[in-house]
Parts: sequence; structure tokens; C-alpha cells
Amino acid sequence: MAEIGIGIVGGGYMGKAHSVAMAAVGAVFDTRLRPRLEMICGSTEESGNRYCAAYGFRRGTGDWRKLVEDPAVEAVIIASPQSTHREIAEAAFALGKPVMCEKPMGLGVEDARAMVAAAERAGVENMVAYNYIRTPASQFARKLIAEGALGRITHFRGEHNEDFHTDTSVADWRSQGEANGCLGDLAPHAINAALALMGPIAELNAVMETVHPERGGVKVTNDDQVQMMVRFESGVTGHIAASRVATGRKMGYAYEVTGTKGAIRFDQEDQNALWLYHADAAPAERGFRKVLTGPAHPDYLPFCQGPGHGTGYQDQIIIEARDFLSAIETGQAVWPTFRDGFAVQQVVAAVRASHAARGWRKPAEF
Repeated sequence: MAEIGIGIVGGGYMGKAHSVAMAAVGAVFDTRLRPRLEMICGSTEESGNRYCAAYGFRRGTGDWRKLVEDPAVEAVIIASPQSTHREIAEAAFALGKPVMCEKPMGLGVEDARAMVAAAERAGVENMVAYNYIRTPASQFARKLIAEGALGRITHFRGEHNEDFHTDTSVADWRSQGEANGCLGDLAPHAINAALALMGPIAELNAVMETVHPERGGVKVTNDDQVQMMVRFESGVTGHIAASRVATGRKMGYAYEVTGTKGAIRFDQEDQNALWLYHADAAPAERGFRKVLTGPAHPDYLPFCQGPGHGTGYQDQIIIEARDFLSAIETGQAVWPTFRDGFAVQQVVAAVRASHAARGWRKPAEF
């Protein structure tokens, strides 16, 4: 085994999740490369030191440059606001340090393009942290599709719907700036799922909507929900939607894939199950059946030996940590790389352009 010094920029929601993952990944997956929690950066020196004590790092700081430039920090995880992603990633790559960056990459397609260029110039490992697609159930869904178990795919429907922004009495940072709207925040997860399951999107036609134009007496400057019709490069058509004002939905990351021989349905609110339909079943037995994940499914066994016992949100981040360490150890890229994250941002840019022009646009144009 070898150690690697990990530095994490950001100690809040995702910073804590990545800290816990890096502390646990060696025990869960018996990785040959073992993380050493070297330094964590908060928004101030005080918060950095507080995160350091809480999560078990050796040192804390309020200056991300100090973290990136420290020789003991050998790989960097970016879990800070989107506006900071590009500058931190470029600084780390300039020093030859591998980077895993939270989604989405930067403020938009131009930031993402620059981050890809920096990563490829440096020639070091890079990953974007799209965690939901890493559940054992969704990994199994990708396997079924790739192996042709559903036959020729004929349709895709994906969504990411939550209700955390239904309260209009308060104005907060999420209401300002296009990158903080639904398209910039929630929709990338649904887009990433579509690309992972179905491949590149050739063209799309989209509409965005600000359901609540005012919050707490302050004008809202971004969108609450988005919908798009899509045609994949394979020729398959489908629909992708996202909303932050979907009353009742807490983690509505869901998709349906229909093929000539079968179909699958998945909902992250029941993340340990995949609904599977086989068209060749006996007529009296045709219908979706619930497949509970267990040791036979990808990346389940390291967490639990009992079928149906289930994995959780934090486990997805631990799987990400394993993948990042594996990329660093082997020098082999692990999906999704920065270039894969850039593909998501191309779709986001195409959605904005489509909405503005009220017509079809191609992500490859952006």
C-alpha cells in the first residue's frame, strides 16, 4: 500500500461527504492507494480549522491557494462554489496534481472548456463527481443496456425533480445568477444520466420557466424548471426534465428506458431497486418486477453481504473516491472525466440557446 495526501477545498455539504468518503474508502474497497487527510480549506481560517478538527485532517486553512500549493497535498478535491472551480483546477493542474471536481464544472461551458484544456495539458488524472449514476442499481442498468438485454432502445425519459425551492417567502443565493438556477444546478445530474445510459445528444429543443418570479420581495433572475425534447446520436428520441419546485419530490432523480425486448425504471427515492420488464415472459407473468440490489450487483458487496439491505447516499461518494484513487494509481482515466463533464455543459449551453431561439440546437455547436 501507498499513501496519498488529499486536500479538499470546501467543508460544507459536499466537502463533508468527500472527507468521510476518503476516510472510509480504504477500508471499504481495500484500495492499494490509501488517502491521508492532509488539508481542508474553509471560507475562513476559522472554518477551515473547524472542519479540520471535525473530519480528521492534519491541517486546516482559509486559503485554497495554500492548500493547492502545499507539497504534502498530492491530489485535490474541489467541493466549493461553482464560481471557484476553474481557478482552483487550473492552479492544481499547473502543479501536476490530479483533481476531482464537484458538478457542474464551473459557471458554464467556457469554464468547462478551459478546465478540460488545463487537464489535458497537464496530462494528469481528472474526474467530475457525478455520484447518483454510481448506485449499484444504475450501474446494473447501464450493464443491461450495454449488453442488449432490452433489445434495440426506442425511448428514454429522465428527470431530476425536487421541492427544496417551493418556499417563496425567502430570497437566497439560489434565486440569483443563471448558474444557480435549476438548469445549472439540478438538470446536470439528469443530463449526465442520459449521456451515461444513452450516449451523446445530437440535438434538442428546450423550454425554461421561472415559476416564481419573486421571492421574499426580490426579483428572481434564474429558472425554476426546464424541459427538453432530445434526439440522441443513436437516433433514439426522449425527454429530459428538471424542477426545483416539484412539490412532494425530495430526490426525484428518475429514468425510464424502453427497448424492443424489455424496459427498466429507476427512482433515486428507492435507490436500492430497479424495475425490470421482460417482453418475452409468459403472458400471465408480464409486468415490471422489482429487482432488489445485492452482492451480485456492481459495487454492492464491499458495503454489505446481505441482499436487499441496501446502500445509501454516502456510499455513492465512497465509490467515487475509489474510482478517483484507481485512476491515480493506474494512470487510466475513469469516467466521467473533465471531458465528459464538458459534454454535460455543452448540453446546458444548447438548452439556453434553444430556449432563447425557440428552436432545435446541437450541443456539439457549443
